[in-house]
Amino acid sequence: MAKNNKPALGIIGAGKLGVTLTRLALKAGYTVYIAGSGVASKIELSTKVITPGAVAVTAKEAARRADIVILALPLGKYRTLPVDALHGKLVIDAMNYWWEIDGEDEALKNPASSTSELVQAFLPGSRVVKALSHMGYHHLHDEARPKDTPGRKAIAIAGNRVADTVTVAELVNDLGFDPVIIGNLASGKKLEPGNPAFGANVDAATLKTYL
Repeated sequence: MAKNNKPALGIIGAGKLGVTLTRLALKAGYTVYIAGSGVASKIELSTKVITPGAVAVTAKEAARRADIVILALPLGKYRTLPVDALHGKLVIDAMNYWWEIDGEDEALKNPASSTSELVQAFLPGSRVVKALSHMGYHHLHDEARPKDTPGRKAIAIAGNRVADTVTVAELVNDLGFDPVIIGNLASGKKLEPGNPAFGANVDAATLKTYL
């Protein structure tokens, strides 16, 4: 737990989504550990320049030091996650399947239920919540607003434990969006590419009509 009593965040993935979420979290007063692929030194300079205040670490270190870990990777890389270090952690799955990046992967393209459940199965000791995945990074960057701002945009959340979805809702609110809890982890299917809510950059009332 950070000194300001906000949970420390670990963000695994230093691409556009990871950087955007890091900036929003830092602005909201969170301690952020960000990890790219490989050693921390690969992103230390870019972290200092692009997300000053964040700490560049390895994925394993981000998982170990954070209270909440956000997965901002291409979905196909979920099998590279540090399973042991993520044991006992609240993990936010912000990943989506893109065949152009992930390759043709039938398990990811047509999962039995939701891709977040595949991630949960790979991380049996973690508590996975689907969130921060249906809105593009550019909209996340541009649309963050203080609570109670008229027309504030919304982020959907799906998870199996009420306490975890509430925790994620508090984070989403701090980042600048109205949280909309939609049900259990399987409900995260509604947020995946090809479904009406994917790409939604709308307020809470409108988002609920897509679900």
